Amino acid sequence: MIQLHDKQFVPFISAEEIDFVIQKMVAQIEADFVDEIPVFVGVLNGSFMVVSDFVKSYKKPCEVSFVKMASYNGLSSTEKVKELIGLNQDLTGRSVVVIEDIIDTGHTIVELKALFKKQNLKHFKIATLFFKPEAYKKEVKIDYIGIQIPNKFIVGFGLDYDGLGRNLPEVYQLKE
Repeated sequence: MIQLHDKQFVPFISAEEIDFVIQKMVAQIEADFVDEIPVFVGVLNGSFMVVSDFVKSYKKPCEVSFVKMASYNGLSSTEKVKELIGLNQDLTGRSVVVIEDIIDTGHTIVELKALFKKQNLKHFKIATLFFKPEAYKKEVKIDYIGIQIPNKFIVGFGLDYDGLGRNLPEVYQLKE
């Protein structure tokens, strides 16, 4: 068990399981983009560890970029997504794969789809390490899902609770 601020968290997903799932996602995406050089777009802050491990395992040419979006305050979504850092490159005719750490409410994904719609992309795909189907009520298709998890608050492997826990190599869930 770990303590972050005023909350306690218990072990949930091991570093080994996370690595296995990322390798599986890499294999799927490599197979789908055999003759292309995709642009992987990580959504900061949470996705930095996922993107790092993902691109280290991706054996083909690729590009990496980041956007910074914010929608959480404490344990819950504010339901308002702010774009803090946007894209600074022309992606016309390119294949883009957004790499998320977690998709729950889907508010960020809806904002990202709108952002990329203006780019005239060849392909727009979404990959997420963690997916909360109980919380997701949007119509945007999620193309690559690593692990489906219950609608519980988690930290670790890039995910935080008010700034703490991102550095943990495994994932913990809020103790009930």
